[in-house]
Amino acid sequence: MAGGLFALLDDVAALVKLSAASLDDVAAGASRAGVKAAGVVVDDATVTPKFVEGVDPKRELPIIKRIAFGSLINKILIILPIILLLSEFLPWLLTPLLMVGGTYLCFEGAEKIFEKFGWIEHHEEPKKESKHGKKDDGKDEKKIVRSAITTDFVLSCEIMVISLNEVASEALLPRAVILLVIALAITVGVYGTVALIVKMDDVGLHMAQRDKPSTQKFGRFLVLAMPKLLGALSVVGTFAMLWVGGHIILVGTDELGLHVLYDFVHHLEQPAAAVPVVGGFLGWLVNTFFSLILGAIWGGIVVGIAVGITALMKSGRKDDGETSGQKDDETSDKKAPGKASSDESSPADHGAGPKPNYAPGQGKDSPKI
Repeated sequence: MAGGLFALLDDVAALVKLSAASLDDVAAGASRAGVKAAGVVVDDATVTPKFVEGVDPKRELPIIKRIAFGSLINKILIILPIILLLSEFLPWLLTPLLMVGGTYLCFEGAEKIFEKFGWIEHHEEPKKESKHGKKDDGKDEKKIVRSAITTDFVLSCEIMVISLNEVASEALLPRAVILLVIALAITVGVYGTVALIVKMDDVGLHMAQRDKPSTQKFGRFLVLAMPKLLGALSVVGTFAMLWVGGHIILVGTDELGLHVLYDFVHHLEQPAAAVPVVGGFLGWLVNTFFSLILGAIWGGIVVGIAVGITALMKSGRKDDGETSGQKDDETSDKKAPGKASSDESSPADHGAGPKPNYAPGQGKDSPKI
């Protein structure tokens, strides 16, 4: 009896150790994947606050809560099952998919830089205004939430695919658990940060109205700091997207058999990595720098292609409009002579014979004698 009890306790201890090791693996895997997805996470945190601009402050947090819930549905119920099935049955498809996502990140980062320098038109939806010239506080919340969740879906796809690539060597169950942890942690982290950013100016305004001078000063600092913080996050997010996207393209081309770029960067990375103490950091810095440059170049090429296609489409629509206008002009020209002839004398007035001559004082309507 005692021997059986000790055996059971030994099994329980082994299970606890195994569970602890599994949790450590999950934490390590989630940490690795989270670092690689950092660029998209920062961009997600800077994009979302724009969706609640002009909304009644009392509705900001409920809207963010609904967007966060939709983001969880995106990650856990839609994206996670699909990428797990792909990783299990079509693993060769992950690298091309990852490169498509990396290309999108490079495009987004390069587009922001091009817009900043005025090289391309800045695409931004005009703010809705009320009849009194103020922002419309009656925005359709469903439309706001739907638009934000759609944008989040694209970013969530990037986050989950990048994360999956970091834990692709794990077994199916640990892989699923790691990705589930990432989905929960990133969603809570991103939308918790968004809620903090959105309400921080309100907190600062409330503190600025207090009696204590130091509290007022700190409150004014918060109000003034929030726009600068958002601007800084936007810059960091842009460079992070170029870095992550460029690194994905760099590694992806190597895995698909094109080794030139990866070997070139790796060759430059080796001397920096050989420096004592700080070699690991310097090697990472070199790799990151060249990944960022590659991301900017590749993103610039994609932006150029996109702008060219857009210009061609606009030109085609313009030509169609001009052709339609010419047809309308021709139709109106054909109608114009008929209209003009009605203003002139009728064909009966230009008959074959001359007009009859009436005696003085006798018109054609005079009574016959």
